[in-house]
Amino acid sequence: MGAGAASAGAPAAGVRERFAAFSFVDRITVVDVSGGARGVYTIPAGLDAFPASLVAEAVGQLAAWIAMERVGFRRRPVAALAGETRFHALARPGDTLELAVDIEACDDETISYGGRATVDGRLVLELLDCLGPMLDASEFDDPAALAADYAVLTGYGAPAGRFRGVALPALVDTAHEAGVRIDATLDVPAAAPFFADHFPRRPVFPATLMLDVLLGLAGRVAAEAAGTPVRLARITNVKVRSFTPPGVTLKLFAETGDSAAGGDGTVAVKVGVPPEGAERRPVAAARMIFVPVTEGSA
Repeated sequence: MGAGAASAGAPAAGVRERFAAFSFVDRITVVDVSGGARGVYTIPAGLDAFPASLVAEAVGQLAAWIAMERVGFRRRPVAALAGETRFHALARPGDTLELAVDIEACDDETISYGGRATVDGRLVLELLDCLGPMLDASEFDDPAALAADYAVLTGYGAPAGRFRGVALPALVDTAHEAGVRIDATLDVPAAAPFFADHFPRRPVFPATLMLDVLLGLAGRVAAEAAGTPVRLARITNVKVRSFTPPGVTLKLFAETGDSAAGGDGTVAVKVGVPPEGAERRPVAAARMIFVPVTEGSA
């Protein structure tokens, strides 16, 4: 069924606060009984840039809202696995993202979905084969407040232009073999505005911000291996196995392994956050595929 028409009046002050720092759905315009949903998000024009990772975050957030409503806001999905993310074009400040998700399955335990973002009918990004666990929503936020937020999003929508960007501390390289591997550290802030949205009761460093930082490392290694400027084409096998709390130091790496650029200039880079202590599996891992920048490419 279609979402309700926009209502007159402005959202309450509390809504403005909740939709300020790390929320990327302005309005849910369609919710289909078959599992599809549509929404929009206008990137504030005053930003310097809008990372591709936040476009993926916007698609994922739309899926999360639909999943939470489906289970009565008792449970909420968290990022875990993404089979593939395809990058087709850049989204720029001032653009309106047209978001779409297709929920393949959703219950109290898991959600599986795919989605995409377009700008003026031009495909910007696709998410394929996403799977995440559904956890107790009350651990992260007030379920009643989430239900109220959903009513705002399916009604008059959240206030536009509220996002002011995310300031991250600089990476510090700890080892660097040109074209092969970079190791670095990142100090996750102990406090930051985005924790108010992600999440009020249990602050978590967003997985998409972690991937954006890893993308920066991977792009440097890929450009060195290729010997030419490169752009990200897709990310595969994304796995986020644990939450990252405020105030910790992350150890990151990006490596090409034994292979450099292929005959067509494509470079595959493995990225991750190694395990800490007795953990045997990485905190996060992914494979990023880069291709040479060509004239007219996004």
